[in-house]
Amino acid sequence: MPVTIIGAGLGGLTLARVLHVHGIPAALHEAEASPEARAQGGMLDIHDYNGQLAVEATGLTEEFRGLVLEGRQAMRILDRRGTLLFEKTDDGTGGRPEVLRADLRRMLLDALPAGTVHWGHKATAARTLPDGRHEVTFAGGHTVVADVLVGADGAWSKIRPLLTDAVPEYEGTAFVETYLFDADTRHPATAKAVGGGSMAANGATPDEAINAHRESGDTLHAYVVLTRPLDWFAAVDFTDPAAAAARIAAEFDGWAPELTALITDADTAPVLRLHHALPIGLRWDRVPGVTLVGDAAHLAAPNGEGANLAMLDGAELGQALAAHRGDVEAALARYEEAMFTRSANPVDEAVLLESLFGDGEVPQALFDLLHGREQTS
Repeated sequence: MPVTIIGAGLGGLTLARVLHVHGIPAALHEAEASPEARAQGGMLDIHDYNGQLAVEATGLTEEFRGLVLEGRQAMRILDRRGTLLFEKTDDGTGGRPEVLRADLRRMLLDALPAGTVHWGHKATAARTLPDGRHEVTFAGGHTVVADVLVGADGAWSKIRPLLTDAVPEYEGTAFVETYLFDADTRHPATAKAVGGGSMAANGATPDEAINAHRESGDTLHAYVVLTRPLDWFAAVDFTDPAAAAARIAAEFDGWAPELTALITDADTAPVLRLHHALPIGLRWDRVPGVTLVGDAAHLAAPNGEGANLAMLDGAELGQALAAHRGDVEAALARYEEAMFTRSANPVDEAVLLESLFGDGEVPQALFDLLHGREQTS
C-alpha cells in the first residue's frame, strides 16, 4: 500500500527514495510552496557511521560524491583571542565530507518520480479514524487519509500527537546565524581565521562560542552560540539588524576582532535559532499504521547528528517496509525499536573522534572544546 509522508526534508525524502528503489509508492506532502521557496541552510557533514549509510541505501552514492566540497573537512580551533590552538588539513580521507544542504535535498528530489511531492500542503492536524486509518488536515481544509502515515515534519510535528504527548522544550542555548560574502577580499582577517573548512572558538565559559565554516567559494557562515534564558533573547530586537548585531557582539567583549567581525561585519541580518529538544530516550507504544522520523521523533539541540540521523531513520524505515511487505506492523515495530535504541544512546565520543581523526592522536584542544572548557595555548 502507498506510504504517506508528511514533510519533504532530508528524512522524508530519503524514505521516499528508498521506497522508490524497492518499488513501493509514496506521496510526500510539504508545507513549502516549491523547492525554491526558501534557503535550505548551510553545510552538512555527512558521517560515515550514519548519514553515508543512508546515502548508500538510496543508491545515490556517486551523485553524492559529486556534491562534496573539497577541503571543507579542514578544522581550526582558536581561543577567544584568536590564537591558533589546533589545525587539521583536509587530505580527502576523513569520514565527514561536507555538502550544501540545498544540494543534498535537490539530489534526493531529482531521484523521485515526478509528482511524488505535493507542495504547499501545510499539515495543521492529524487524527485516527474509527477504521484505524489516519486523516491529516492541511491549511485550507483539505485532507488526506493514510493507511501508512509517517511524520517527517520536524520539531513541531503535527503527526507526533498521534503517538505521544511529548513536546519540545527550550534547552537554554541558541545560535545566532550570520553570513559574510566575498570574505577573502572584503574580510581577509576573518577569512584567514576561519580557514578552508570549519573553525571553533570557545570563551572563558561554555556559555559563549563562535563557530564558522566556509561554504562554497569565499562565503563564511557563522554560528554564534549563547546560553541565555528565553527572556534575554526576547529583549533583543531582531527586527533591527544593526541593533541586534551590536547587542550580540557586546557579549563577546575582549574577543579578537577577526572573530567578532563575524557578528559586526555580517552581510546578512542576524537570525536567531533557539534550541529545543524532546526528552532523550523518548518512546511510545506502537500505534498501528503511523510512525515518525528525524526531529519529529527525537529532536535534540544541535550536535552535528540531526540531519544524519533523519536520513538514517528514513533509510531504515524504507528498508524495513521493503523487507516486510504485507506486514506493515512488523516493519514499523522493527524500525522503531532500532530508532528508539539509537536515540537513547547518543554517538559515542570515541566513534565521533575516529570519524574526525581516524587513528591519529586527538588534540587536547578538541577535548576541551567538546567538554565546554576554555582552550589554552
